[in-house]
Amino acid sequence: MTSGKGLGKGLSALFGEDMTEDIAQVRGIKLRDIEPNPDQPRREFDPEALSELEESIRQNGVITPITVRRTGDNYVIIAGERRWRAARAAGLDEIPAYVLDVSEKEAYQFALVENLQRQDLNPIEEAMGYRKLIDDFGYSQDKAGEKVGRSRSYITNSLRLLSLPQTVIDMISAGVLSAGHGRALVVLSEQQALEAAKTIIEKELSVRETEKLVKRMTENDGREGEDDPREDLTAMYLRELERQMASSTGHKVTIVHGKRKGKLTIEYYGNEDLEKVCAALNKIEKE
Repeated sequence: MTSGKGLGKGLSALFGEDMTEDIAQVRGIKLRDIEPNPDQPRREFDPEALSELEESIRQNGVITPITVRRTGDNYVIIAGERRWRAARAAGLDEIPAYVLDVSEKEAYQFALVENLQRQDLNPIEEAMGYRKLIDDFGYSQDKAGEKVGRSRSYITNSLRLLSLPQTVIDMISAGVLSAGHGRALVVLSEQQALEAAKTIIEKELSVRETEKLVKRMTENDGREGEDDPREDLTAMYLRELERQMASSTGHKVTIVHGKRKGKLTIEYYGNEDLEKVCAALNKIEKE
């Protein structure tokens, strides 16, 4: 049986350097006493890979223990649901598991970090994991990034994917579009994003080619049907301003320009992001 020391550095990073060895004990637990976590960051499990793991477990058993926390008389999985599923399919009665005496908040952090380290999450699952840390557990983007070993800008760019139309989000989850494709599309309107996604798939565009497509779409937006060439130039100028501001700030920007007044819309991602936008605007006013 594997010792509790196997978790080592990962646990210390989450729960502090003073963590004692008895916080993580490994033991054999009946599969019937273990439940999957409904808040598990990972949502997609490849059936073929699961079948291969099932056969491996039939031949060799479970080499790496799963990680659980006790809830009453049962246990909830923190990390290792795929191994748990394969072990059940292979007909095992029990499975080796680390038992952590941690809170729900700490358990979710560990599950997210474990999946990130294994690169088990698709870009949307990853973004939803960061969103949960921020919305449900009250972390700032800086704190969330610190906990999972990511920069704040990485967290912000990941969260931006969740602002895309659901159809495009589903494409990224399925691997039809990459996260890079998705980040390029966030500056577009919903209809434009859907049209661009269709073009990307049909023409098998790279991320760089997608960025060029998005630039053309934003530059041409609103030009059709205009008779006055000066209005064409104004529309092009406004779209270019939107593109430049979106690129430099990491936020979707929309400009509606009228003869006497206009409207500038800046999309933000969470309370902390709103505060940063407001602080930046206040700084401009003072200057």
